Amino acid sequence: MRFFGGYVHFRQDKLLYNQEDEDPETIKLLLAELKQKNQVSVGLLFAEEESIPDLNTIEKLLDFIPAWMQAAAQRHLDSLRFYSQELIDQFHRRDVYRQFFNHIDVKGQLKGREPVNQSLYLWSKTNLANYLLRMLGDGVEMAHSIEGRLPFLDHKVVELVRNMPISLKINGLTEKYVLREAAKPFITDTVYKRQKHPFIAPPSTFNLKEPLQQLIQDTLRSSAMSHLPFYNQCAIVQLLDKLPAMNDTQRATTDFLLLRVLSAYFLQEKFALT
Repeated sequence: MRFFGGYVHFRQDKLLYNQEDEDPETIKLLLAELKQKNQVSVGLLFAEEESIPDLNTIEKLLDFIPAWMQAAAQRHLDSLRFYSQELIDQFHRRDVYRQFFNHIDVKGQLKGREPVNQSLYLWSKTNLANYLLRMLGDGVEMAHSIEGRLPFLDHKVVELVRNMPISLKINGLTEKYVLREAAKPFITDTVYKRQKHPFIAPPSTFNLKEPLQQLIQDTLRSSAMSHLPFYNQCAIVQLLDKLPAMNDTQRATTDFLLLRVLSAYFLQEKFALT
């Protein structure tokens, strides 16, 4: 679905960089509508208007900053206070974006292409290959001797969609436009008009009395957690204390961090990574 411009950040890219002579006020209203209709993506995929100096490398190379990279950088900056100072000092001088683009053929694959297509290409080279397929798709399936079939990753489909104009992928605020139109005779109107949302599990933080949330609370507050060298336990405990006062969007965003820390804790306990 990513090749059809499915996620909210690709629609942001289209509004911001493929404006088709729209006036600034119209663009502003459309961006506000896009955000309002995609509350589940706020804090995760939707990029806020915020200047991040570390992204200057990307802007110099591409002449724009893909919205998904902006959103990821914002999440990283928001989470920095939860890491130990030793870890931050070890890596903060590295230009990770330059290191990443050293492995990308910018002139051959990106220059001269529509910004949305550049964003789609970079997404497929990072999140699709290293996260979605490795952790949520092929990697997990093959670990359990299951052969999964992904029809939208058939190379003929990808080649066809790659050459389509942006307006067939994203029409106004409607993502996957050509796919919706093709499927329209076979699906209900509700499905046809449904917004694209990230496929995530219900956050453990929605119900603070559930066993998983109790495990998070007990583990991350424990004395054993203080031996995990990557994190600032004091800041994490302060975050746990604030959970009851958070709204659903804040809790959903926080959930990713808490589960990541919990996973690191159990990996350390089981395999003694450090």
